[in-house]
Amino acid sequence: MISQTIQEYNQVVQRCKDTFVKKTADYGTAWRVLRLPSITDQIFIKAQRIRSIQEKGVQLVEEGIASEFVGIINYSVIALIQASLPADAAMALPAEEVERLYAEQIEENLKLLKAKNHDYGEAWRDMRVSSITDIILMKLYRTKQIEDNQGQTLISEGVEANYRDMINYAVFALIKLNFAQDEICK
Repeated sequence: MISQTIQEYNQVVQRCKDTFVKKTADYGTAWRVLRLPSITDQIFIKAQRIRSIQEKGVQLVEEGIASEFVGIINYSVIALIQASLPADAAMALPAEEVERLYAEQIEENLKLLKAKNHDYGEAWRDMRVSSITDIILMKLYRTKQIEDNQGQTLISEGVEANYRDMINYAVFALIKLNFAQDEICK
């Protein structure tokens, strides 16, 4: 089953990366201006919209929840890239470097997925997408609290671990929504 999960994970992440690369071609690395709390807030907006649509059962903006989960993944990768770059890194990064940095972060996440799947099994497969949304929101509230505490924690993991968990939970939601096989989403 883990090989199926890895295959599905890679398919979802490839679609997310394709979107990210195309947006980089359109916008460059304008996201470099964002501080981590701003990125966290952007992810929060996306997660809140997903929850709102799930609760109301209706959406007025055309983009569905799948595109918001893609945004959660891509903004979380942006946060991880931002956190890994030196303070004096250039604002404008070459597209090839951005693509490499994206791949590095996803590779780290895949390692985390394999470790957690070993310990937890495929428990996420029995979860509801709405529960995954709630967990992502909880991770966001935790991240916001850590940021408000200037990154200081007494016993908890830091913001990086929360961004990584948000990526994996969003991928799980997209797998459950059959995003990788859904031609309409392309």
